[in-house]
Formats: sequence, structure tokens, C-alpha cells
Amino acid sequence: MKICIYGAGSIGCYLGGRLAAAGYDIDFIVRPKIQQQLQTYGLTVSDYQGFKQTIAVNRLQITDDPQIAAQADIILVCVKSASTEQVAGELKDILKKKTIIISFQNGLSNVGILKQILTDHILLEGMVPFNVAALGNGIFHQGTDGALYVKKHDGLTELANAFQKANLEIKLESDMQAIQWAKLLLNLNNSINALSQLPLKQQLSIREYRQCLAIAQLEALNLLKIAKIKPAQLTPIPTQFIPTILKLPNTVFKIVSQKMLAIDPLARSSMADDLSSARKTEIDWINGEVVNLAKQLKLTAPINEKLIQLVKQAESTSELKAWSGIELKTMLFGQVIKTI
Repeated sequence: MKICIYGAGSIGCYLGGRLAAAGYDIDFIVRPKIQQQLQTYGLTVSDYQGFKQTIAVNRLQITDDPQIAAQADIILVCVKSASTEQVAGELKDILKKKTIIISFQNGLSNVGILKQILTDHILLEGMVPFNVAALGNGIFHQGTDGALYVKKHDGLTELANAFQKANLEIKLESDMQAIQWAKLLLNLNNSINALSQLPLKQQLSIREYRQCLAIAQLEALNLLKIAKIKPAQLTPIPTQFIPTILKLPNTVFKIVSQKMLAIDPLARSSMADDLSSARKTEIDWINGEVVNLAKQLKLTAPINEKLIQLVKQAESTSELKAWSGIELKTMLFGQVIKTI
């Protein structure tokens, strides 16, 4: 089985690195900046449970040439969502055989875009639940837990076995819409984390930030209920109860949250990394999905609209503002601080 990682940023390098460490044949299509890192330092993958392994430079197959994807049996698309259409166009000109293509990207629309262009291939939704931090010098660290999900398909037996050999839990699921919405609800914290400029664990220890996340999630959950979409349960606590947990006082939340999600002190959201590196974020494919759903229902999503506005303002400035929890809560709830 020949696997190609198309778009080896943090997620692509981590997934590909774990598979390569387990002995699988992986091609990495990377940006020049990442290519330079990997050619200098090799690829190191680590996680919050203490796993760490380096794949030496001479064992890595890395390139910035999309043509290498023509050899693949399975392609994992891990590019930013804004690049999905471009990647689909490149693959259309390259692929000569029927190929399984899995989108491990944020948002809900990427597979639809891929299917419009790559009509002769098998396109499947995937979901990565955990955070991966790029620590520099070719090091990619998994900071939170969770199982990978991929749309169920008969051709995935060998890939599923590969992930299991690499000690990455993977689940094949029929209803990926429910999975993707559940992940997106958790990802609504990305914008709050990016605006806070704090590590995830520290940010979530502060009640005002959690209250901001709770109201953003409640807005989305109300829209999903109207649309008759039921998100899956990805954590031990059912999705609809998470906003209530988030609003708890800090001492109580600390106890309850230990059952929800393991978070490494190093973990930051990808959106925070994008802002600090002056890159465009994926805000339109996260909070923007909530706003799009509201528009389809002829409703509004003012909390998520405001978060989009704040992140886009941050994208356009050279000096990032670190929003305190109280400042952000005041902005989202109006001038009067409310007790939730």
C-alpha cells in the first residue's frame, strides 16, 4: 500500500510520521518551509503520553512536486480548506488510476468540493480529533487525545490496520456528518484560543473563556436542532451537555473536565499558530459553518459572526492583541457582563 500525504503541515506530518515510524511507505507533499525543516532535522513525532520517535532524513520521501501523488493507492488530503479546490485540480491532472482520497480537513464542505472535480475517484470524509503542535525543527506533537474517524468503505481494511499498527485508534463510521459537526462544535474553541494567545489547557482553565465557548456552542446546537442534525458523541460527556460543563466554576470544572479530554500543556489550536505566523486562518470553515447553517435556515448566528470578525481583524494586524477572558466575554455578550 502506497500512501501519499498531500499537504504535510502539522496534521499531515504527524499522521504520515506515525505511519512511517510503523514501517509504511509514505510520500509527503510539503510546502518549501516544511521541506527544509524535514531535510535538515528529519521528522519527529511525539504525543502527550510520552511516545516519541524520529524518522531520519534518509528514510523520508519528501517533495513539493504534486506528481508524486500519481503513485499512491491512498491519498490523505491535509491542506488548509482554502486550498481544497486547487488540490483537486492538481490531482485531476495527475491521477491515472482509481484512487481512495480521504479529506482530513476542518469544516464540512471539503469532500463536496473534491467530488465536483475528482469524479472518477473514491472520496471519503475523515476527522482528526486531536491537536497537533508544530514545535519547530521537524517536531510535531499530539497534545490531546481522541480517535480518528473515516467514512466507512470496503477498501479501507489495510489502511485501518496500518493506523492500528501505528498505535493510532481509527473508527470507520457511516454517518460522518454527525461526526464532523461534533468535531466542529469542539473546534469553535479555536477562535477563542487564538484570540487569547494562551496554551489550550491554560485558556480552558479560565471560566470567562469557557463561557464564551459555551455560548458559541449553544448558538450552534440550537441551529442544529432546528435543522434536525444530531451531532455525534466524541467525548464521555454527551455533546449537548458540554456547554453546561464549560460554565461551571473553575474548581468544579477542573474535576469534571478530567473525564472529558486529556490536554497536554504544550497544546495550542492550529488557529493560534496561524495567527502567530501571520497566516490566514480557517475561521470561515469553522465558525463560518455555523453562520452558513444559520443563513440556510434564514436565521442569524451573532456570536459566531462576532468571533469571525475578531479573528479576521487579528489576521490583518501586525501586532496581535491578546484578549483577556473578561474582555472577550464583554465583547460577545454586550457591555453588561452576564452570569451564565
